Amino acid sequence: MSEAERPARSRDSAYMRRALSLARKGWGQTAPNPMVGAVVVRDGTVVGKGFHRRFGDAHAEVEALRAAGDRARGATVYVTLEPCNHHGKTPPCTDALLAAGVARVVCATRDPNPQAGGGVERLRAAGVEVAVGVEASAARELNAPFFHAFVSDRPWVTLKLAVSLDSALADATRSRGWLTNERSRREVHRLRAGHDAVGVGIGTAIADDPALTVRAGRAPRVPPRRVVFDRLARLGTHSQLARTAREVPVTVVAERPDPARVALLEAAGVEVLVAATLPDALRSLRRTGTRSMLVEGGATLAGALLGAALVDRLIIFRAPIVLGAGALPAFGTVPASPLADAPRLPVVERRALGDDLMTVFAIRPP
Repeated sequence: MSEAERPARSRDSAYMRRALSLARKGWGQTAPNPMVGAVVVRDGTVVGKGFHRRFGDAHAEVEALRAAGDRARGATVYVTLEPCNHHGKTPPCTDALLAAGVARVVCATRDPNPQAGGGVERLRAAGVEVAVGVEASAARELNAPFFHAFVSDRPWVTLKLAVSLDSALADATRSRGWLTNERSRREVHRLRAGHDAVGVGIGTAIADDPALTVRAGRAPRVPPRRVVFDRLARLGTHSQLARTAREVPVTVVAERPDPARVALLEAAGVEVLVAATLPDALRSLRRTGTRSMLVEGGATLAGALLGAALVDRLIIFRAPIVLGAGALPAFGTVPASPLADAPRLPVVERRALGDDLMTVFAIRPP
C-alpha cells in the first residue's frame, strides 16, 4: 500500500467501525436477517447513518440514505454487509443506493446468501465505485451464525461457562449459588437474547431448575427456545421449563426416551426430538429453525460438545474465587490432549465485568 493510500484506507476503516457499532444495536431483533449498519459520508462529514432495527423493517442503507436526504448524492456509503439485490421483506438496497446517486460504496464483506447477493456487481455495472473487505473479520464475527448457516447443517454453538479461578463450576458440596457477579449475569441475558436457543444438560436442568429466559436488558424479538439435552427424557413435568413450555418453547433432545415419559412431556407442551448422537441432535435442531444456540452447561454436556468438535465459540466468565479440592472441574470430561497437540485458542474479546473477567475464544472462524 502506498503512502497516499494509507490515509484513505485508515479513514475507510474508521467509518466502517462506526457502521459496525450501529449494526450491534440490532442485537436480538433482526434474526434470521443479519445485523447491519450503514454510514453516509460526504466531503469528510457523516451526513446520514442507520441500522437494521428489526426483522421486516427498513435495511440499514435505506435508513442512512433517508437521514442523508439530498446530501447522499455523490457521497460514500459504508455498509457492514454487501447491499442486497433482491426483493424480500423490502425492496433491493441496490435500488435505493442508485436512486440516491451515491458515488462510492464500501462494504465490509460479501453476502453469503445467494438469493440476496450480487449487489456489488449491480452497483459496479451502474458506474458506482465499490470496495469490499474493510473490517471484514469484525463484520463476519458480528454475524457469525448468519454466515455459518450457509455452510453448515447444524447451529452455530457458543458454549458459556462460569468458573472460579481454579476453573471449577461448583464447590465440593455442589451447593447452588452464583459464582459470578450481577454484571456478568446481565451479560449472559444479553447473550441469550442474541441466540435462537439456549441449551443445558439434564444434570443442570434437574439441579438448578432454570428458566433459561431473557429477564434483563432488551427483550429479543423472538424469545430463544429452551433446549435440554436429556438422553432418557427425565425432565420433570413440574420443572420451570415444562411448566412454561406453552409460553416459550422447550425442546428435549433424547437418545432413547421411555414412550411414557415422552407422552407426559408432550402433554405439557414440550417438544421431544429423538437423536442417536449429539451431531444428529444438532442437525435436528437446525432443521427446526435453530441457527444459533448458547449452551450454558453443565460439565458433561460441555465436555461432549468440545470432544466432538461441535463448539464454535467458548465464553468463559471467570470469578475471583478459589473453590479448591473436590470442586467440580469445568473441563473434567473433555478428552485429553497432549501438550504438543493442544491448540492455542485465539481471543476474540476480553472484557472486565466488575471483578469478573469475560473472555471469548474462537474455536473456528465464522
